[in-house]
Amino acid sequence: MRTGKLFADFVAHEAADVPLPGRATDRRFAALAELGRRDLSLARLAEGHLDAAAILHEVEGTVPAPGERWGVWAARPPGPGVRAEPTGRGWRVSGLKPYCSGARACTHALLTADAEDGYRLFAVPLDHPGVEPVDGTWPAVGMKGSDTLDVLFDDVPARAVGEPEGYLRRPGFQHGGVGVAACWLGGARAVADPLYERAAADRVDEHAAAHLGSVDLLLHTADTMVREAAHAIDADPRDERGEARIRGLRVRALVEKVCTEVLGHVGRATGAGPLCHDERHARAVADLTVYVRQHHAEANLAELGHLAAEGLSGARR
Repeated sequence: MRTGKLFADFVAHEAADVPLPGRATDRRFAALAELGRRDLSLARLAEGHLDAAAILHEVEGTVPAPGERWGVWAARPPGPGVRAEPTGRGWRVSGLKPYCSGARACTHALLTADAEDGYRLFAVPLDHPGVEPVDGTWPAVGMKGSDTLDVLFDDVPARAVGEPEGYLRRPGFQHGGVGVAACWLGGARAVADPLYERAAADRVDEHAAAHLGSVDLLLHTADTMVREAAHAIDADPRDERGEARIRGLRVRALVEKVCTEVLGHVGRATGAGPLCHDERHARAVADLTVYVRQHHAEANLAELGHLAAEGLSGARR
């Protein structure tokens, strides 16, 4: 798998140079955006490994060992999901986990599962015979290179990472969400590249130039907001001010909106040509269309609205 090799190369040669959240976070987000511009499927895998490293460091003070490639498998759609049971030999996990990016490329995963004492995070080795990626569970074209499959776990040993409910409550969860948005933003830049290239070659009319102006404004605005979020994270990495959730919601909502509008502007400006004859562009469009749907749309906007209203009410007291 082409993307799997790129992922392995990234982990071996680049991952260690990417700062943890709270330490030059602007460099971290810039690295994720550049990965997204190169290849969104690669960015998805790299972001998972970097997020796992950040979680392990935040919760345990550890980092992945050399040669390990980690994913974070935390999707929780309706259904039975994965259950964790304590035994005399430690924890064991069983069940079906959907949307596991890097199902065959990762060596380890941080896996969320339901346990008697709550929703927990576990570190799981993926070379156990009870781990089985389910072929055919990602028939889509978009993000095909991300090796995202359902994975079946059958009595697999696991190590608890943190306390019950701790995965979602820790400050780094919100910082990681902005990192995903940085990947989306890089994908939007890749989608826009053919339009910039046409303009540089003086091959755009006024209609296309107007679309390019809109695209440039959108990308610049999103880039500014992501960089400002990085500086805010560095100033308050433990979220003592309680601003991380609303900041993350704002950044993700803006970047999702930017991505959606960039897809529209570029398509209207360039027509079907790049989609039909430029494989890289067609893949970038398909990948971004899928990846950006990690944003929960109106559900996230409703939460943002409630938090914004609470903040306004508090300011008036």
